[in-house]
Amino acid sequence: MRLLLLSNSTAPGRRYLEHAGEALAAALDGVRRLVFVPFALADHDGYTAQVAQALDSYGVHVTGAHEGDPIESLDAAQAVFVGGGNTFRLLRELYARELLAPIRHRAGRGTVYIGSSAGTNVACPSIRTTNDMPIVQPPSFEAAGLVPFQINPHYLDPIPGHMGETREERIEQFLEENDVPVLAMREGTWLTRVDSSLTLGGEPVGARLFRRGAAPEEIESGADLSPLLEIAGRYR
Repeated sequence: MRLLLLSNSTAPGRRYLEHAGEALAAALDGVRRLVFVPFALADHDGYTAQVAQALDSYGVHVTGAHEGDPIESLDAAQAVFVGGGNTFRLLRELYARELLAPIRHRAGRGTVYIGSSAGTNVACPSIRTTNDMPIVQPPSFEAAGLVPFQINPHYLDPIPGHMGETREERIEQFLEENDVPVLAMREGTWLTRVDSSLTLGGEPVGARLFRRGAAPEEIESGADLSPLLEIAGRYR
């Protein structure tokens, strides 16, 4: 299994996906055809065109999953990229178009899976740790389960003096109901999985690992997180 799970697709002052250029180049090595899943945003054509332009320099031909028969496109591709946007809308469309299981199946058999933000959320067992507003209702929160733990992209550290609920508090509330680790990924970071190896990459700001009954653990960029692939979480 080969995964690249990005916390974000756009960084300040950089072009779309530019901040993760080296990681993308490694993930796309040998890839000539890629299916892009644009359903987290409403403008499927425009979103697909943006991704096609960004990946053109890698020599990758991009087809939108909304164009023609998506199963045929998946069969002909070496990679699938699930883009960011609203996670609830994305998952609803994956169920409605009966694409969740085929994507899971192909990723398990070697098709490269790239996710960004919402696309990273749906690589988890559930989308329960997304930051997004539930603008639509998918039939289930169950997602692809390409990793056995949860991810919170775009993680923001608590701000001293902030009067509202923090991201940390929301994750702790999740852990009160579910016993499964949550990797909170700050902007500019990503996870790379190659079979049983899992590594945090990107900006040195790193990530925080939340577990039930334990203090959050700081994870530096470059850390080996492979043990997380062996956990068995429990959801309620």
